[in-house]
Amino acid sequence: MIHQTAIVEPGAQISTDVEIGAYSLIGKNVSIGSGTRIGNHAVITGKTLIGRNNNIFHHVSLGEQPQDKKYAGEETTLEIGDENVIREFCSFNTGTTQDKAKTVVGNRNWIMAYVHIAHDCVVRDDVILANCTQLAGHVEVGDYAMLGGFSGVHQFCRIGSHALTGVGSVVLSDVPPYVTCSGDVAKPHGINAEGLKRRGFLRASIKMIRDAYKVLYRSSLSLNEARMEIDRMARESSELIVLSEFLSSTSGRSIIR
Repeated sequence: MIHQTAIVEPGAQISTDVEIGAYSLIGKNVSIGSGTRIGNHAVITGKTLIGRNNNIFHHVSLGEQPQDKKYAGEETTLEIGDENVIREFCSFNTGTTQDKAKTVVGNRNWIMAYVHIAHDCVVRDDVILANCTQLAGHVEVGDYAMLGGFSGVHQFCRIGSHALTGVGSVVLSDVPPYVTCSGDVAKPHGINAEGLKRRGFLRASIKMIRDAYKVLYRSSLSLNEARMEIDRMARESSELIVLSEFLSSTSGRSIIR
């Protein structure tokens, strides 16, 4: 059902069972999949592609131009997958041609109020972004990561799968998979053991992840030496492959230390 006060511009592709609340504006280049609900006073514009069964609350801003002075009006996109919850006053911008030309939000993410996702970010699946989390441009957030309220992430940083940031964390470097961090310049504080238990990781697997953390942060090895040792450990534990691959790639921001 589309409320009589909502504005849907000609050209928008809206599945027949989509709900759009009062005074919302849907732009001409927007696509919204079946089962999605849009609350009141939402503004969804630009080339924004939204999948199925999303619950998008009131006063969100999705698909506005990137907040990047280099942006010169190129057609870029915002892609949102399926079964996401996007709470009040969130703002997600489209991408820039200096990167992928798209901002991507995956599936089954729980995104709380006032979250900002800037241009060219990639938020994968089953992520939790608590209230007022702020992602600068080009940030990548891995599967099952959890960012505490008021976390701020510097541009180009990566947050690994199953990582956890504490409330008010200021993340200036990459956070490896499984690692917990906090602080006004975020520092590592162990692994996200409780989160791993809730997701069904076996005790032996959690021990291997903790051992890898000790190699990375509690040994006298250099970062390159630690990476090589974790590469070796990953041959014995499949859960460490994601950590090995993360350390083998780079965003240019190094990792939190």
